[in-house]
Amino acid sequence: MENQNMENAKWYVLHTYSGYENVAKENLEQMALNYNLTDRIFDIVIPMEDVIEEKNGKKKLVQRKVMPGYLLVKMIYGDDIWHNVTRTRGITGFTGPKGRPLDLTPEEVARLRLERVRVEVDLAEGDRVEVVEGPLNTMIGEVVSVDTEQSRAKVKVEMFGRETIVDLEYAQLRKIAE
Repeated sequence: MENQNMENAKWYVLHTYSGYENVAKENLEQMALNYNLTDRIFDIVIPMEDVIEEKNGKKKLVQRKVMPGYLLVKMIYGDDIWHNVTRTRGITGFTGPKGRPLDLTPEEVARLRLERVRVEVDLAEGDRVEVVEGPLNTMIGEVVSVDTEQSRAKVKVEMFGRETIVDLEYAQLRKIAE
């Protein structure tokens, strides 16, 4: 039954108080549990991106909010759920005409990378790979470990004169033929 519901779910954008995205997410998760809405609210995401920041002459890979003040929610919408969501502490409402939800288009969902695209990659420990997407684009590294369940790999790259292990999605990697 849940997979059937999941197929009907769409992504919506919620507006939160700036800086309260994490609190709003936790409150929304708790509300879904309290009102037995876990079969209608499937995923709550704070959009993040990896960026390289320089502080005091040192460069560091950090995660930054892509859309401060917003949460993305995958759910099956209905008027009954609107009241529960908009009354959740930290959430000011849905984004859309007159505060009514407008679901994201498939193109927007893809651009925000909200849906995990199953990528089958033949990766193993010790493989050499090139990063083809993201802030580490064009870097060459060595696979340290592979997580087939999450379609992710830990890759050792040389960054700022020392080896650093980064966690990347399969879609960000291209295996280099030996």
